[in-house]
Amino acid sequence: MHVELKRRGVNIKDAFNQINRYQRDSFWASYGLFEYVQIFVISNGTETKYYSNTTRFSHIKEVDGKGSTKKTSNSFEFTSYWADAKNVPITDLIDFTKTFFARHAILNILTKYCVFTSEELLLVMRPYQITATERILNRIKTATNYHWDGSIKAGGYIWHTTGSGKTLTSFKTAQLATELSYIDKVLFVVDRRDLDYQTVKEYERFEKGCVDANKTTAILERQLNNQDKTGMPHDYPIIVTTIQKLSNFVEHNAKSTVQDMKVVIIFDECHRSQFGEMHQKITKYFRHYYLFGFTGTPIFAENARISGSINPELTTTPQLFGGEGEKHDRPLHAYTVVDAIRDGNVLPFRIDYINTMKEQTINDEQVEGIDTETGLLNQKRISAIVKYMLDHFNQKTRRNISDATYTIKRKDKSGQTVGTAHVSGFNSILATQSIKAAICYYKELKKQIEDRKEDLKIGMIYCYNPNEADPDEETFEVDGMDQSSRDSLNDAIKDYNEMFHCNYDTSSKGFQDYYKDLSVRMKNRELDILIVVDMFLTGFDATTMNTLWVDKNLKMHGLFQAFSRTNRILNSVKKYGNIVCFRNLQEKVNEAIKLFGNKDAGGIILLKPYEEYYFGYEDTTDPEHIKHVMGYKEIVEQLLANYQPGQLDIGEKAEKEFIKLFGNLLRVMNILSCFDRFEDEKLLTDRQMQDYQSDYLRLHDKYRPVKVVGADISDDLDFEIELIKQVDVNIDYIINLVGKEKGKEGLDREVISSMMKVVDSSPNLRSKKELIEAFLNQVNLDADASDEWHTFVNIQLEADVVKLIKTYNLKEAETRVYLEESFNDYGQIRTNGTTIDNLLPPMSRFSNGNRDELKQNVIDALTTLFDRYYGVL
Repeated sequence: MHVELKRRGVNIKDAFNQINRYQRDSFWASYGLFEYVQIFVISNGTETKYYSNTTRFSHIKEVDGKGSTKKTSNSFEFTSYWADAKNVPITDLIDFTKTFFARHAILNILTKYCVFTSEELLLVMRPYQITATERILNRIKTATNYHWDGSIKAGGYIWHTTGSGKTLTSFKTAQLATELSYIDKVLFVVDRRDLDYQTVKEYERFEKGCVDANKTTAILERQLNNQDKTGMPHDYPIIVTTIQKLSNFVEHNAKSTVQDMKVVIIFDECHRSQFGEMHQKITKYFRHYYLFGFTGTPIFAENARISGSINPELTTTPQLFGGEGEKHDRPLHAYTVVDAIRDGNVLPFRIDYINTMKEQTINDEQVEGIDTETGLLNQKRISAIVKYMLDHFNQKTRRNISDATYTIKRKDKSGQTVGTAHVSGFNSILATQSIKAAICYYKELKKQIEDRKEDLKIGMIYCYNPNEADPDEETFEVDGMDQSSRDSLNDAIKDYNEMFHCNYDTSSKGFQDYYKDLSVRMKNRELDILIVVDMFLTGFDATTMNTLWVDKNLKMHGLFQAFSRTNRILNSVKKYGNIVCFRNLQEKVNEAIKLFGNKDAGGIILLKPYEEYYFGYEDTTDPEHIKHVMGYKEIVEQLLANYQPGQLDIGEKAEKEFIKLFGNLLRVMNILSCFDRFEDEKLLTDRQMQDYQSDYLRLHDKYRPVKVVGADISDDLDFEIELIKQVDVNIDYIINLVGKEKGKEGLDREVISSMMKVVDSSPNLRSKKELIEAFLNQVNLDADASDEWHTFVNIQLEADVVKLIKTYNLKEAETRVYLEESFNDYGQIRTNGTTIDNLLPPMSRFSNGNRDELKQNVIDALTTLFDRYYGVL
């Protein structure tokens, strides 16, 4: 473990940044000390957090394909508070030390509650995950000692809000349960085949080969009887299956030795309604079961009436699974959405209610429902909604976040690379009421995107549901749907095949493969809008999704589950989940928030009103220390009154005050930008923002110098570079500006100066400033600007490479291969191991000091060259 401390009053993020500097400049310069650290603890005395080693950098640079990197996350968002069993954070360093560093606690964390995944990432569990796991294991042990197995007293349910890492908790619980000598089998039961696939994939990520799924009931039977395909003995530690297959097994194996096994059965998403007759069959069949359920939205009496339960006696989650207390009705552990938002483990929601229909005057509920659904498919309404979506798509999904832009390699079904795609911003899902509605939206979206020549990629998926009013009855089948619906789905899949060079269809196998591929592409941001009816609204986690467009009647657990697709943490740009409702769901939202949070949860789960972010508000979180939080208007007024762009050489104290003030402006604008009205109420022009941004980046370079030898350990200023990058420009923007000057003899100084101001305000282009300025001074405006740029850059790169090799007498072939891999495969300069040594000229082993100095100079030169050309080739 590594503990990094800052003095009280200093932002805790400074300790996190300090560790990043160690990683970059000191201990991790090659294979070093940090390779062996499992957990980092950061504290400023009053606030203390912890996080795992590889989580820190894996969320900054995830590897795609052959090692090309794609930046997705600011990993500070993934640090965790330690807490007690009631989810009260333990933030003071003294209290944290007495609990977290207690001998039994820290040894358990290091040896039991760290998970090293198949992707070689180290995950450390959060306190509520550890508590839930221990509660289940203790219940199993207690039930065994008191012979409660086979009764409701031997189980319970875990209420952990969606997005809080339920799969990791269930995996670790299942894994530790298999180690109990008196447990024969651990079953993880899901209620849909798509969730079956997702769970297996997640479990396999945590530990390769730890779990076995089953395509048929016959395979499940062999697994329960410890037999492989040939009937030979085989141990299946954790079995993932659907409730339908497990129910079929118990129905057709009335007499079996399996009945007498001690079986831990864990139900995923136990808020669902199919657990009526199937549930009873299972609990009657197994004589020694321990039954546990995980849910983010339990069924209580308040929402049981809409859950569609088959068995009227088993309508709530506590009735099905038992729990704590005399009545066995309390969860073994609860971690609600209020807890999760407070801890920063999930995001709050921001909801737009867009009125698209007139008030209904019909009182008969059935007639009104039929009449309304028919009316809602009116072509004018569909067209207007699609127009709104496309008009606001960039705004809602931050499609212009260049920091999140990366190039991915597209592959066909055989794994062959067939092209590349540039991906940026977040993506979204459109939830529709019916298959018919989904088809209407798909056609209209396709038409308007083509008319507008938008570069948006859309997809659609749905499956047969005998009762569209109850999404819990979804079957993940296509054979039952009518021919028209199947034809439309086929057409959408054909479009998808053409878009991504694949070959799926609506056969049973083809549809399942389509679903899997669609899931991956949604998570990779290759698809911008996915149209669904019920699929993907539960159990699907994509941190890159931030917007849900809703034209569907949702309520209670269904509403909360759907909304929660958008609130997974990703980085400092993604501050909330965007919900755009084209139906009046406000009352239903309030009911759901009250049930799954508490009566006062609305102020936590939902963002504050626009006016408070714009004009400021009083923060009453701590009643004894109420503080005023400045709004956008106040911040802009202070900026204009006290700081003139381009004239900020005003002394260290004043410059640091400007950094804090402009950082506050970036944070509040990040939230306001998704409010439709903000665009018309901005108080700074684009040029003013550009100028202030240039000063901000210049001061960033001044106060955050990059030092390779001897890390700067001074306290960090909190720069919001990631928020600047969300409105950043790229080289294409500059090329387009040049193209607009076509026909002139050359660019005049004023035009070049204007373009260089744009470059100066860009975090990504500042390192390429000299290169761009040299290009602008010699560009031929009669030629194609893009071709001119690429020719110019390649000539300059070759000249700089030749100069670099000659200056440091490097091995030419090895250096060129190294640079090609850095630009095309790795997206970074690698300095680990003997990578750089292999480029250096032969030197005497006794001139070690000179060699170290040469090596450092070469690293500096390679880094400068890489920063200058990466992203513009």
